Amino acid sequence: MINLTRLNGKGFSLNALYIEKVESFPDTTITLTNSNKYVVLETREEVSRKTAQFYNQIHILSNPHLRGDGHEE
Repeated sequence: MINLTRLNGKGFSLNALYIEKVESFPDTTITLTNSNKYVVLETREEVSRKTAQFYNQIHILSNPHLRGDGHEE
């Protein structure tokens, strides 16, 4: 989970595994795989950094096949 802040200042946690895209309109808008959207105070870069940290914490990128480093057999 990553901690984010809604435009009204209230914090919430979001499961970063469901993020499909992050855009700036100029407000940062996060679209999930189920098409739900969240507008947050954090910048697109901050959301990307928090997402990468979350992935590292749960070791999702430790599998070479998920990173794209694996060799096809």
